[in-house]
This record gives sequence, structure tokens and C-alpha cells, in this order.
Amino acid sequence: MNRKELDPEASPGAAFGERLRMMRDERGWTQDELGERTGFSGTHISAVETGRRPPTARFAASVDRAFGTGDQFERRGRAVRNTALLEGFPEYVKHEGLAVEIRLFNIGIIPGLLQTPEYARVLADSAVRRGAITSEQADERVAFLAQRQAVLARPRPPMMFVTIDESCILRPVGGPAVMDAQLARLVEFAELPNTVLQVAPYEMGERRPFDLPVNLLTLMDRSVICYAESQAQGHLDREVTSVTTMLTAYHQLQAEALSPAASVATINQLRKGAP
Repeated sequence: MNRKELDPEASPGAAFGERLRMMRDERGWTQDELGERTGFSGTHISAVETGRRPPTARFAASVDRAFGTGDQFERRGRAVRNTALLEGFPEYVKHEGLAVEIRLFNIGIIPGLLQTPEYARVLADSAVRRGAITSEQADERVAFLAQRQAVLARPRPPMMFVTIDESCILRPVGGPAVMDAQLARLVEFAELPNTVLQVAPYEMGERRPFDLPVNLLTLMDRSVICYAESQAQGHLDREVTSVTTMLTAYHQLQAEALSPAASVATINQLRKGAP
């Protein structure tokens, strides 16, 4: 029987699943047998163990009753539900800090690695007002972003290729002062010797190959991994065929986007028009 290997360091959900499997194995129960004891299907147990489904409060409480573990799984379940980071993202960040090349594409908002603290805080606080995250999660998100940015400011920083959809610079975030400072940060980034910044204009239309944010990392052994996410889910991909396809699409994106010089000129022109 093939069993998916679990990495408890990948995310809180993976840690929960690894603990669940270990406790089940210790008792010699199958997933179906644990399902009978908790009121869930064996398929549901499998999905939680492998991180494909988050543990609900009812599920965690049922597991604690089945195992006789007090509130151990309830507490672990709360940690999974309260995390401000998408599944797969913590594992991606480990590689990001060691990458020799980073390629980013974003739509709608400036990529996190280029955000000013004020811009990042506005986005986090907005998520709190919508009820998407708690204030504690907002603090976690902003602090985690600062840590990522600090890691990349190392003596030998990675080469960074950043292509942003035009919507990133046109969408006002936090008012004129916050937005102007953010645009100034983009210009400063573009002037660094290890960066290439490009704007993908609306005129690209259907020629823009991506409809979602994409991150591509080239590691020291020249292997490439891809991380992509939707509003509620992230996915880290190492499969050579699919990652190569994404890398090719990124090169096509760069070829269609504005040149670095034209991109900076566009940003500066936008700043001049700002109040």
C-alpha cells in the first residue's frame, strides 16, 4: 500500500495530519476504523491526514474523544484554522531564502517582497475588517513578510525578475501617501544591480499567459520549483514537466511586457499624476 510521506514542517495542517496518522497507527486502526469511531468517513480521515482538508472543530473534538487525548487535537486544530499562511507557503519560503533566481508575477497588488511596511499593513488590516483573518493573524502576516524581505537582503542576494500586471500600480491602496511611497519603492528596486522589473500592460490582453500570481525559484542546483496560489489555496510544484511549462510561459510574459526602462517611466509618470 502506497502512503504519502508527510512533512510536519510544511504547514500546521501537515503537522496535524502527521500527528493524526501517528496516533492512529499506534492503535493499529485503519482510516475506516477511526472514521467509525469519530463519525467521519475513511476518505475524510485520509484527506485530513494528508493535508488536503483542514480539521474542523467538530472533527478535532471527535478525534480527541476517540483517542482519549483531552483537548490535544482541538488545540492543534485551532492552530491550523488560525494560521494566516496558505497551505504550501511555509515550505515555499524555506526555498525562497536559498534561491539564486526568483521570478514573480502578480495581479492586483504589489508582490510581498516589494511591499513597503505601510502598504503591507493596509492590506492586512483590510483583511481583518472583512473578517477574513484576526488582528493577531494580521500582525503575523506583516511580521512574516518583513522576515522574508530581510532574508533576501543578504550579502549575495538572488537575481530577481519581477513582472507585475498594470493593475498592481493602478489600484490605489492606503491613500495617496502610502501608494506614492510604494511606487517609489518599486523604482528603487528597479535600480538595484540584481533586479529586473517589468510592467505587463493591459494592452497585452489575451497574450498574458497567467491569470493568477506565480512564483518561480531557481535553486543552487539549477532545479526550478513553482508556487502558485488562488484566494484560498497555495500549491508548490516540483514536477519537471509542469514547472518547465510555467517557466516558458514566464519568458513569454517578459517578452510581451514593457521593457525595464519603459516600466520605470510608466511608474514615474503615474507618480507625477498622484496628488
